[in-house]
Amino acid sequence: MISDRPNIVLVHCHDLGTYLGCYGADVATPHIDSLATDGIRFNRHFVTAPQCSPSRASLFTGRYPHQNGMLGLAHADWELRPDERVLPDLLGDAGYETHLFGLQHITEYPDQLGYDHIHTEQPLTVEASPAVHETARAKAVADEFASVLETDGTNETDESREPFFASIGFFELHRVEENGGFGFEADRYDAPDPEDVAPLEFLPDEPGIRSDIAEINGMLDALDEATGTVLAALDRVGVADETLVIFTTEHGLAMPRAKGCCFDPGIEAALLMRYPSQIDGGRTVDDLISNVDVFATLLEIADAPVPETQLAGKQFTRLLFGGEGSGTDRSESDGNSDHEPDEYEPRDRIFAGMTWHDRYNPMRAIRTERWKYIRNFWHLPNVYMTTDIYCSAAGREVREEYYGDQRAYEELYDLEADPLEQENLVLEDTPDTVETPDQHGDRAVADICDRLRNDLVDWMIETNDPLLDGPVVPSDWELIHPEMGDDRSSNN
Repeated sequence: MISDRPNIVLVHCHDLGTYLGCYGADVATPHIDSLATDGIRFNRHFVTAPQCSPSRASLFTGRYPHQNGMLGLAHADWELRPDERVLPDLLGDAGYETHLFGLQHITEYPDQLGYDHIHTEQPLTVEASPAVHETARAKAVADEFASVLETDGTNETDESREPFFASIGFFELHRVEENGGFGFEADRYDAPDPEDVAPLEFLPDEPGIRSDIAEINGMLDALDEATGTVLAALDRVGVADETLVIFTTEHGLAMPRAKGCCFDPGIEAALLMRYPSQIDGGRTVDDLISNVDVFATLLEIADAPVPETQLAGKQFTRLLFGGEGSGTDRSESDGNSDHEPDEYEPRDRIFAGMTWHDRYNPMRAIRTERWKYIRNFWHLPNVYMTTDIYCSAAGREVREEYYGDQRAYEELYDLEADPLEQENLVLEDTPDTVETPDQHGDRAVADICDRLRNDLVDWMIETNDPLLDGPVVPSDWELIHPEMGDDRSSNN
């Protein structure tokens, strides 16, 4: 399994955000944190959508959800467009042996993704029993990966063997239905006492919220242990030095003001990369990175073909091997890299959005280093909560406040003065809870809002966003809308 191109192991999980020790959370995640110690931690990595399937589809296609067709959840009848090329398919064309372990959740038809081997995935559909999640629990998936790697990897000593790509998808930290609501299976995962966990800075410190944080910590332990199993297997087989390991997630925690929202806790996600023979460890990168950029970067590293569709991502390979970047903690290169990456252009903005989840929640957002502008395209609650959050202990604590008022059509936040995005500078009656520029008559703030609004619309036009044409109907529209036959319409 040794090659001049690295093996690629992509470890991804549900609903994590940046809730890790290496990102400053008050939690113990030693195995995952070791990827930051031995590799690179990206401090400003953002996803294209604060929900599962659309964000994952961006990671695997390098395109925004409204470009690749994934405007909602895969098990709610949303599918990738027929002409989309996905990561395993493209890596296969480049000579990689491709493997799927655990979940993928970008299609009900995983056999169409181009994997050579599908080990544990059972498609999640509307009719599927919740038991389908058992095939993607972190421990089972990690053990399966270790077993396959140690069986296949130790039987081949030919150094010319093709490199491999393994997508390893863990179910944790997703909520499950329990006790008439949604939680994180505290008994199964041995959750700590709620009094022993630290509160989340973007939420009030209430009992129901603490209870859910404690349950998240129980699941997090299982996620970290499984990641350790994956890393240990690579060491035992002797391929760790020739393997690029990527650890990431699709969006923020399944908590209010995170999952389902374009606030930073919803679209900010962990991104760690380790490649011992080529990447100096212990580095951090502060450049703005989108998960569509990860796709573009992996294609370049693997020397894989670039699809003909319009890609949204910008490769950042030089950040890995050249130590460049506007916000990079630079290390002296040893000159041993086999890669000659293309020119790197740092981003000055990222885009995100949402259309359908369990409810219609159409919004688009642009984020720069300092500013966040969100445009909402429907009558929506002040803070949208997905069903699993609304029907949870944490959701019950904030329902009245978050669902009682209508959300403004426009939102503007000064992330420098207001990192928790509490004061919408577009509204004249927003409480002055933080020290931000005076929005009343402040020409500079008004100009910023105008510029970001125009930039967002330009991006929507460039990417052919269907919201420009009006509301996006649900995937089951034909079942909802009555058929109006010609004879009936003619009689009217």
